[in-house]
Amino acid sequence: MGNEEWVPLAHRVPDLGALELLLAVARVGSLSAAARRLGITQPAASSRIRAMETRLGVALVDRSPRGSTLTADGALVTDWARRVVEAAEAFDAGAQALRGRRDSRLRVAASMTIAEYLLPGWLIALRGQRPDTAVSLHAGNSAVVAQRVLAREADLGFVEGLSVPEGLDSVVIAQDRLVVAVAPGHPWARRSRGVVAAELAATPLILRERGSGTRQVLDAALAGSGGLAEPLLELASTTAVKAAALSGAGPCVLSELAVGVELAGRRLVEVPVSGAAGLGRALRAVWPGGTRPAGPARDLLSLTRGRPPGAA
Repeated sequence: MGNEEWVPLAHRVPDLGALELLLAVARVGSLSAAARRLGITQPAASSRIRAMETRLGVALVDRSPRGSTLTADGALVTDWARRVVEAAEAFDAGAQALRGRRDSRLRVAASMTIAEYLLPGWLIALRGQRPDTAVSLHAGNSAVVAQRVLAREADLGFVEGLSVPEGLDSVVIAQDRLVVAVAPGHPWARRSRGVVAAELAATPLILRERGSGTRQVLDAALAGSGGLAEPLLELASTTAVKAAALSGAGPCVLSELAVGVELAGRRLVEVPVSGAAGLGRALRAVWPGGTRPAGPARDLLSLTRGRPPGAA
């Protein structure tokens, strides 16, 4: 275009609604009938045609008491408009197919505690809203969950550590607390004052593996007490840690969510801990940074926060 100022195409070409109106006039031979077919008023239709004629610099429609007919230029523009509208319809069909493919599946990655104690209820509720969506769930520690979401191998993740890795956006969905628990026969079960942080740190414990959110929070809480002793057992699942504690093998540290039933039934006893700040933690949903959860992922996120899908 030489040194002429470039004008965006959207400012030079009539919008899709105007082109659809022109095609309707060509089909029905009346501006008012075309307006009714498209659900707009006759004055609005006339205004849209005039604006299109002004933008293109040619007359498109001859108006008379007997109806509206296309000028020669109008007939030519109508042929071009038909191709644009057909391309737009193909674009829309493709977009619908993409949405359908997206909405047909949901890949979730979740930390062990959330996967075992919170996700089942959320997924049952999601199935009631989206019965045709196939859900796959990968359960692992929080570090693995973050890796899967960053690699786009999961549409939505749930983690329970102290921080969110770079490259992920997140929102807090719940608060949790770590508890020290022992079998009723363990000596700590009879301590009314529990244990101090230094003793807890020095005691071999039944723990989750490094990389888990539970271990991350515990490491940080006891860092000022000399750090954790070598674990008595280091296990890769919440269920395994709890089973070992129930057997009387030793003290465990787990989410309150994981041991609530056992504490209520006195199969495990909570041991108070003094001098260890930071045993509380936030549970978070995570997704790739710079994006927003959409479709089933958006609906699941809404359920975790107690909101109906689509709510702000």
